[in-house]
Amino acid sequence: MRLSALLDTDALGLRLLSGEDELDRTVRGVMTTDLRDPSRYLTGGELVLTGLAWRHGPADSEPFVRLLSTAGVAALAAGNAGIGTIPQDLVDACARHRLPLFSVDERVAFATITEYVVRQVSGERAGDLAAVVDRHRRLMSAGAGGGGPEAVLDLLGSDLDLRAWVLSSTGREIAGAGQPLPAPVRAELAGAQQAASRTGRPAPYRTAAQSGRVYSLFPVRTGTDAGADVRATVLSDWFLAVEADAGEWPAERLELLRGVTLLIGVERERRDASRAVRRRLATEVFELVRGGAAPSEIGARLRAAAPVLLPGGGAPPQWQIVVARVDWADAGAEAPPGPVARALLEELLADPAEPGAEAADRVAVAVAEDRAMALVPLEPAGRGALGSPAGADGSAGSPGSPGSAGPAGAPNSPNSPASAGAAGAAGSRGSAKRAPGHAPAAPASAASPASGDSGNPPDGEPVALRADLLLAAVRGPLARGLAEDGRLTIGVSAAVDSPEGLRGALEEARHARRVAAARPGRVCVAGHDELASHVLLLPFVPDDVRRAFTARLLDPLRAYDRRHRAELIPTLEAFLECDGSWTRCASRLHLHVNTLRYRIGRIEQLTGRDLARLEDKLDFFLALRMS
Repeated sequence: MRLSALLDTDALGLRLLSGEDELDRTVRGVMTTDLRDPSRYLTGGELVLTGLAWRHGPADSEPFVRLLSTAGVAALAAGNAGIGTIPQDLVDACARHRLPLFSVDERVAFATITEYVVRQVSGERAGDLAAVVDRHRRLMSAGAGGGGPEAVLDLLGSDLDLRAWVLSSTGREIAGAGQPLPAPVRAELAGAQQAASRTGRPAPYRTAAQSGRVYSLFPVRTGTDAGADVRATVLSDWFLAVEADAGEWPAERLELLRGVTLLIGVERERRDASRAVRRRLATEVFELVRGGAAPSEIGARLRAAAPVLLPGGGAPPQWQIVVARVDWADAGAEAPPGPVARALLEELLADPAEPGAEAADRVAVAVAEDRAMALVPLEPAGRGALGSPAGADGSAGSPGSPGSAGPAGAPNSPNSPASAGAAGAAGSRGSAKRAPGHAPAAPASAASPASGDSGNPPDGEPVALRADLLLAAVRGPLARGLAEDGRLTIGVSAAVDSPEGLRGALEEARHARRVAAARPGRVCVAGHDELASHVLLLPFVPDDVRRAFTARLLDPLRAYDRRHRAELIPTLEAFLECDGSWTRCASRLHLHVNTLRYRIGRIEQLTGRDLARLEDKLDFFLALRMS
């Protein structure tokens, strides 16, 4: 029962003196004491009744209240019989420690309050305890082979009136009873779960979502997780999100929910075991590709893989390859990069709009050279494709330039609006079935998706992963799991429709990942469309060479700008973007052409370069890009 219920019971004669904001606390027992230090007899959650016999002066209130607060009591109720009013020093001490304080009317005996609280609390515990055994039996019968996680969550709703969902590390809904959670809330909860796991806090984790609702998060563990480094699983874990504050629950209910997570863990182990076939297929395909096997041999393997990944499919699908690596500082063998990235890709590339564990069965992921390599089949859009155009369900941000997770508030920031709603670019049930970061695929020879990719692709046209949307789908929650010592880099190939193109797609994805790895940020993704001209070359210039090159060209201009506020750097950027056109650049900067000529002349004087020469223009362009 809650303190507010006690206060509302007129027969108890309670009057609140401090702690109005703490009236939602749960009372689990009652104790009457006049000992100066009763802490050894307290277990937490009690309503403490006292006649103040322990108080001999104002200095006694602070240590007494501090002991009660440390013991976790729910509230203190002081009788005023014989003293008239409750001492102000006691009121002040309770306010400092945020301990609710009641005065008890002198006409009400402590025995009356004690009897009432014991009767209420005992009745609640008896009801819980009487039902726990039966609930455990029913939950166990509804575990693996008894309806899966959905049946367990249905029982939580019907028996305990608890709304709960099983979510993945990316915020995808594995199972849920009733109305699904909005995508931004799922992303927020997934990030909170990973952040709490990294700190080592004991579960359940309590978090208040931006919606104002309080959720309790219970990690779902499997038998292989025992004793493992948290970094080995944090990016691919499932967890149970319950819309309630578990801090108010008795131990029996907490134990029941932990039992629920064990049942869900059995389902997780079953799904992980079923991935062995797909992992073996991926390993065989990639070994053939990397070993230079004949296209006919690779094609035969792809034909064997297609019905496993896309049961009931028709025409052979197009394929994409995704390469990922997760690096931890000083993790060593405790969190190997390849297996960690494989588990993450198997979850990340699942269909977010289709609830259930089976949505992760449509990709095959292998490990080689400490990297995970995913073979992704692209189904035609009209058959419920894996891909999704940005904004198809309103949950993903608009397409932007591929990049990395940057500072808070930046376009690529985990805290930006795009990422807040991009939990796997997932929508609600009933929306088109799409995977994170998918958009209509361009032909294999194109450098970017086909035009019109902001809407649904026509039936029969495959849909393909896009690096920018994939980044939006992963950076929010995963950046919190990576914390300060982890880094995720991903490369995405173009779509190919023949075995001959698969070797090039693998090299494309591997090279794109290296481009992503050269960028700053905890989560970085690069696509095949970025592998061109200077973008292809710059990431592989050694850092010290890059710094020396940019300093030599740009430091004189930056120093001059600081001293004179001349805006030479912005002028140079605009001049190059306008292809050296004086009139267009002057118009863009709202300058007279003569003023622009003066600034360009100053740039040439400070750097010893000639912006009429192509070589010098290119050097400035590269320096600006590398800076």
